[in-house]
Amino acid sequence: MPNSQIEVLFESTTPERVATGFVFTEGPLWDRSGFLYVSDVDASGHYRVDPVTGTKAVIREESGGANGAVFDLQGRVVICEQDERRVCRYETDGSLSLLASQFEGKRLNRCNDIVRGPSNSLYFTDPDKKGLPEEEKELGHSVIWRLSEDGALEMMASDMNHPNGLAFSPDGTVLYISNSRPDPHLHAYDVAEDGSLGNSRIIDPMPYGPAGELDGVPDGLKLDEAGNIFSTGPGGLWIWTPDEELLGVLELPELPANLGWGGADRSTMFVTARTSVYSLRVKTPGIPVQP
Repeated sequence: MPNSQIEVLFESTTPERVATGFVFTEGPLWDRSGFLYVSDVDASGHYRVDPVTGTKAVIREESGGANGAVFDLQGRVVICEQDERRVCRYETDGSLSLLASQFEGKRLNRCNDIVRGPSNSLYFTDPDKKGLPEEEKELGHSVIWRLSEDGALEMMASDMNHPNGLAFSPDGTVLYISNSRPDPHLHAYDVAEDGSLGNSRIIDPMPYGPAGELDGVPDGLKLDEAGNIFSTGPGGLWIWTPDEELLGVLELPELPANLGWGGADRSTMFVTARTSVYSLRVKTPGIPVQP
């Protein structure tokens, strides 16, 4: 049955398949020149996808498990490599620069998703709850990091079990983060003027479906300019109002893992969902991702 509260946010709630033929898509990042960066985590590949033709061009065949990505202030792609446990940057000459892989001599966990913060520092999630053997967990806990423009790495919070997708509110005063496991939920922190995080709290549970994690987990997260919250999760795309009231879950043809804003007007939502990438047109533009 259609959900009228959700439908009012979209021009249509019927997704269009943009591209397919992947293994597990992640990290959608729109480039204003007209293409979409897409990671294929399980195939360890990173691609440029043409949303008109659906064709994909290989950027890297061995991407280190490239996952979430963002642009820095100079328009360069900064990407989390979960398998290599690091954050890297694509330089304009095609080379790759290492930005972060250790903290106080200890290796990072499995860097997952990344966003540019109000102070133009980069915030990224670094969970240790899946895919990392106990003996390799050098930090001993999951972390939310801040990476400053000068390369300094600072631990901002370590109280979440498995922080995953993250996004700031339009005014930059709240950081929303999805928690994947073992207690799936939408989380939030207040953001102080200096960029520090406080008032850690659970906004809403996002319980697994009957098949457990096979029905999806809280993952990628984005906000639009009005403050509506969109998170991929169990069963589809979860949506909350700016007042953090759950509107419902939008089902998609495949279970989604992440989403991003694109198009010239930032009103196209690109959703990475298992083997494919889908698009939906929204009525309120997404928060800008490219400087």
